[in-house]
Amino acid sequence: MYIECRGRLVIQFAILFGPILHPNHYGHHYPYTYIPAFVCHLAVTHNSSQDRQWVQHWCPKTEGGFNRVFIFTLNNGKRVVAKLPFALAGPSNLATASEVATIKFLQAKTSIPIPEILDWSVDSTNTIGSDQQVRCIDAIYQNVKEMVDIEFPAFGSLYLVDSPLDPSHRQPSDELFCIGPHCGSRYWDCNVGEPRYYHNTKPNHGPRTNLEEYCDGLIDAGLSKIPLVDPELEKRPFYHGSVQAHLNLLKDTRAVLKKMSADPRIQSAVTPVLFHPDLHKRNIFVSEDDPSIVTAIIDWQSISIEPAFWYADEVPDFTVPTEPENLLCTRTFELCSQYLTPKLSGPRLMDETLFRPFRYSYRTWKDGAVALHHELIETSQSWKELGFTDSSPYPLPTPKELVDYEKEYKLFVAAQDLKRDLSTLLNTASDGWVHAEDWEATKSNHKAFDGILGAVLTNEDPDDDEPVKYEEVLRSIWPFDPNTRIRLCGSKKGYGNTT
Repeated sequence: MYIECRGRLVIQFAILFGPILHPNHYGHHYPYTYIPAFVCHLAVTHNSSQDRQWVQHWCPKTEGGFNRVFIFTLNNGKRVVAKLPFALAGPSNLATASEVATIKFLQAKTSIPIPEILDWSVDSTNTIGSDQQVRCIDAIYQNVKEMVDIEFPAFGSLYLVDSPLDPSHRQPSDELFCIGPHCGSRYWDCNVGEPRYYHNTKPNHGPRTNLEEYCDGLIDAGLSKIPLVDPELEKRPFYHGSVQAHLNLLKDTRAVLKKMSADPRIQSAVTPVLFHPDLHKRNIFVSEDDPSIVTAIIDWQSISIEPAFWYADEVPDFTVPTEPENLLCTRTFELCSQYLTPKLSGPRLMDETLFRPFRYSYRTWKDGAVALHHELIETSQSWKELGFTDSSPYPLPTPKELVDYEKEYKLFVAAQDLKRDLSTLLNTASDGWVHAEDWEATKSNHKAFDGILGAVLTNEDPDDDEPVKYEEVLRSIWPFDPNTRIRLCGSKKGYGNTT
C-alpha cells in the first residue's frame, strides 16, 4: 500500500493485517471495510508533525487491473493516497517484498527519481511541445540507462538479504540485496480460473543462473497449468488441444529451446537486465515548470530481472506518434535506446522469430496449443534460414496435419481479433476488467453477441476459408460469457469483470 502526502509517496504496505481484509467470492479483489482506521494509524505513526492526526474523510479513488487506490484526508488538511494491490498482482508477500527491495536497490545504485518508502509490511495477519517531448524521452532513458547498466548474476526478483527466503532459492547480489524467486504471476497461482497442478512438474520459481535453467522455468510454468483431466474440454475452441497434446507440445518445446539457447546470437541477447515492467506515461511524473525534467517514476510492482530479449519488444506509449506523420518521438526513442541502453536495443534489432518460441512457451493452456504449435512450425520451417546448424528437434507435421493446423490457427487469429474488437467496443481491458463508472454502459454494449451471432447464422454463403461459420464455433471463441452477459466481480458498487 502506498500513502501519498501532499504529492509525495511516503509509505507502502502490501496488504492489511489479519481480519481487516478477506478475499471476495472470486478470490482476487478485496472489500475495503475498516481500512480508514488502519491507514489513519499508519499516517499518524509516520507523520513528521508531533500533533495528533486522524482521518477526517476517506473514499475510494480508482481501480486498475492490479491495484485499488483510496484517498484519505487528515484533520490537518493533508491528503493520503493508499494503493492496495490485488492478489492477481502476484504472491503478495514476495511481490511486495521484491518491489520494496527493488526500489531501495535502485535508490542506492542509481539516481532514478522514485518515491521514498518509510514503512511497509507483508504480514497477512499536460500536453507539451515536440522539443520538450524529445527532451523528456531523453531524460527518461538517461535514468533507465543507470538501471539497465547494472550487472546481475541471475534471473529472478530482488529481495533484501534478510528476507525470509529458502537459502537454496537465493543468489547473492551484494551485501544488502539478493536475487530470489520470480514474484510475477507467470509462475504462481494468482489468476482466477488459472490454478496450478504439480503432477507433471515441481514448482520452479527460480532464481536461475543461466538460460537453460530459465527456459526450464518457462516450460515448467506451462506444465503447471495443465490438469490431469480437462473438465472444460467440450466447451473449448477446437484449437485448444487435449491434455496430452499440451504435454507433448511442451516436451518438444523444451528440446527446441535448449537447442536454440546454445546459439551464440541468442546467448548475446540474454544478459540479465532489470527493467521497469510498465514504463508508460501514467507511471512517469514530470515537472510542471519543465516537462523535460522527470520528477518520479512509480509502479515498480512485479519488476524482475529477465534476459535482455524479454524486454526487447517493449515500446513505451510515449514513443507512439499521435499522428502518423509525426515520427519524432519514435525516432528519439530508437536513438536513446540504441545509444543509452544497447543491452535492449541489440535484441530489438535481431529477427524476432528467434525469440517468439520463448515468449509463448509458458502460455499454451491459456492460449491454446495452436499458438505455440504455430511458432514451432514457423521456426522449424525456417531453421536453416535463421542460421541454426544441424536440424530442428521439433518434428514437422505431415502435409495433412499442416492443413489442419492452418485451419486451427485461422480460428485462433479470429478469436484474438474478436477479443480485441470487443475490448474496444466495451471499453474493457483484454481480460474483461471494467471501470466502475463504465459498468452499466458495458453491460448494455455486451449485447453485441446477439448481433454477431445473427450475422453468423444468416450468412448463407460463407467463404470456404471463413473460420467462424456456425453458432457453436462462435460461442467457443467468445471471450466473455454470452449467456450471463457480464458477471459482476467484487463489490456491487465497484469492480466489474466481463469474464
